[in-house]
Amino acid sequence: MRSARFRRTRRAGAITLVSALTLTALAACGTSSSDDGGGSEGGSGSSDPAAPLDPKTKVTITIDCMPPKAKAAELKEWQEDVKEFNKTYPNVTIEGRSTPGQCLEPPRFTAMLKAKSQPDVFYTYFTDLPQVLDNDGAEDITAYVNDKTVPALGDIDPNVLGSLKHENKLYGLPTSNYTMGLLINRKLFEQAGLDPDSPPRTWDEVRTAAKKIAGLGDGIAGFGEYSAGNTGGWHFTAQMYSRGSDVVDESGKKATFNNEVGKEVAENLHAMRWEDESMGKTQLLKWGDLQKQIATDKLGMFLAAPDDITYMVQQLGADYENFGMGPIPGAKNTLAGGNNYMIKKGISPDKIKAGVAWLNFQNLTVGEGQFNWARKKTDKLPVGLPQPNFWLNESKKKDDAARLEHATMPVENFKSFMDNPVPGLAEPPKAQEVYKVLDNVMSGLLTNEDADVDKLLSTAEQQVNQVLATQ
Repeated sequence: MRSARFRRTRRAGAITLVSALTLTALAACGTSSSDDGGGSEGGSGSSDPAAPLDPKTKVTITIDCMPPKAKAAELKEWQEDVKEFNKTYPNVTIEGRSTPGQCLEPPRFTAMLKAKSQPDVFYTYFTDLPQVLDNDGAEDITAYVNDKTVPALGDIDPNVLGSLKHENKLYGLPTSNYTMGLLINRKLFEQAGLDPDSPPRTWDEVRTAAKKIAGLGDGIAGFGEYSAGNTGGWHFTAQMYSRGSDVVDESGKKATFNNEVGKEVAENLHAMRWEDESMGKTQLLKWGDLQKQIATDKLGMFLAAPDDITYMVQQLGADYENFGMGPIPGAKNTLAGGNNYMIKKGISPDKIKAGVAWLNFQNLTVGEGQFNWARKKTDKLPVGLPQPNFWLNESKKKDDAARLEHATMPVENFKSFMDNPVPGLAEPPKAQEVYKVLDNVMSGLLTNEDADVDKLLSTAEQQVNQVLATQ
């Protein structure tokens, strides 16, 4: 499971510019280097793309985002998975690639695509598919993925797989997924006389609860929001979704947030900030700021995905017991996304098959790889968060049971979130550019008591329409 901090870096646009693409190749198993477009190195691979990889086939593949040495437990598990994988495919050499800092900074990713220097199996977000296809970077793996090569294929949420398709062709396999909900500080809820097992389910209830929490004093805010680094626009979009509206129409060419729902979102936030004084005086916050506030008991609640909790525990020293989650208020829809791996365009059929076999073992098999919850518990890694969870049917039953059996946190804290699933919607087209414009709406509302809601929305509408017109 990837760190929330890393995943949000590209998803929400809180990025650090990198002047050049640098990749450090670290061998997790074997020392052979992979050619970027070559064929297999030997063996008797089948010419049928639907057939699983022949274990006799000798091939080397490079794979993105191997855990760095700083993540000792995750790296140990990666290396164990390579050894286990090689019991079935002894002639496949896996070369893991790790990058300085993290592997998904936007400029680095874009430069990699343009230079055609991505590994054979490379890591992306669901929203990256258009950029990857524009750069002719990913192989169409439709013919290679079936119930023989990916036995649990029928139990993967079709909405998740749909995020990886274009014109009914499959270009990736999922690693994780997320939907946003309401993350709460249970300690502050109890101190304010609120029930932490029943987080607010409507935006009116959020406003009422936020006032009670802010009433505790000592600089505590009841509800927090972003308004910088593209994260404000990201959350404005989530709030629109929660009320059953969207920010861009179905054609992807016209902004739709300058409507009654958009005004409701804006006016409610403005009232909470200035009338209720329940959002704190410090604004222009971006990803990481609200996490620090809630982890230090200075914030009652904000919109988040479950893996934010892992970041706060592992990086900020918080305790799992102090957090809970409910569904996003309004619950009409929520913002959904996730991560996946794609396979480089132009590599050999045997390499493609080896890539699919590895992804099936490490990311798509209940009880193995990333879903080996017993091992994660032994390695003191988090077990019990409600996501990633893209399983359906029997696979979901088995994975949920194992996750509960080996939990390292009080899973009952997430019961409201789990028992009340909300339909997830994908991010809008040209998401980061749209979010950047909507940051101005959020910052205007939260830093200016005299903000003109109609003007903020109208100006943003014109700017987003210009962004969408350049597609």
